[in-house]
Amino acid sequence: MLRIEHLGKQFGPQVVALQDVSFQVQPGEIVALVGTSGCGKSTLLRIVAGLEAPSTGRVLIDGAPVAGPHPAVGFLFQEPRLLPWLTVRQNVEFGIAHLPAPERAERSAGALARVGLADFTGAWPRQLSGGMAQRAAIARALVARPNLLLLDEPFSALDPFTKMDLQEHLLSIWADDRPTLVLVTHDLEEALVLADRVVVLRSRPGRVHHTFAVELPRPRRRTAPAFQAQKQQLLEALGVAA
Repeated sequence: MLRIEHLGKQFGPQVVALQDVSFQVQPGEIVALVGTSGCGKSTLLRIVAGLEAPSTGRVLIDGAPVAGPHPAVGFLFQEPRLLPWLTVRQNVEFGIAHLPAPERAERSAGALARVGLADFTGAWPRQLSGGMAQRAAIARALVARPNLLLLDEPFSALDPFTKMDLQEHLLSIWADDRPTLVLVTHDLEEALVLADRVVVLRSRPGRVHHTFAVELPRPRRRTAPAFQAQKQQLLEALGVAA
């Protein structure tokens, strides 16, 4: 379980990025964080990952406080961030270099097959399209079998068709092992397609304004009246006119 307790983050004397943020994420749950720019979503994710220290409050994973990068936590960035001097397979195996070579090979082959890149293991990152590169990044994030995967706008730089394809692909992979996912996104439809719950943050300083349970059966149709009704609820919570 992920527990965030009274979390605050201040940058200098004038900038309060987060204030008194508290919520829990259950094992296997998908939670999306949404909010206007500057509300501290990415800062919150970096604190959960142990990449930033909070000013107040704490983050606990399975009851243990997070004091730095955690071996059970994976991170998927907005950009693929593949190392250009390594092949796709080598990139995927980068985070499991401590494992024996046969196990690394087995895990990377399985992860690449699951994201549809089984035929590109020896390719270089420059030979991949944007969508393929992000598939490789997903494989790299999942090959270590994290209990918690943090995703910071992972599909925002992609075209709409590739984005929707990867959203569905991520869900199919998640359904196999059910890791806990916490997703930062500006895309309300993405939040509703992927998440079990949506946490709405408001800025200056960033606080939890509302939490919505997404009670829609999967797969979710974006054009369905119930989907559109929940999207309208999110727009109202964000203070945005439809």
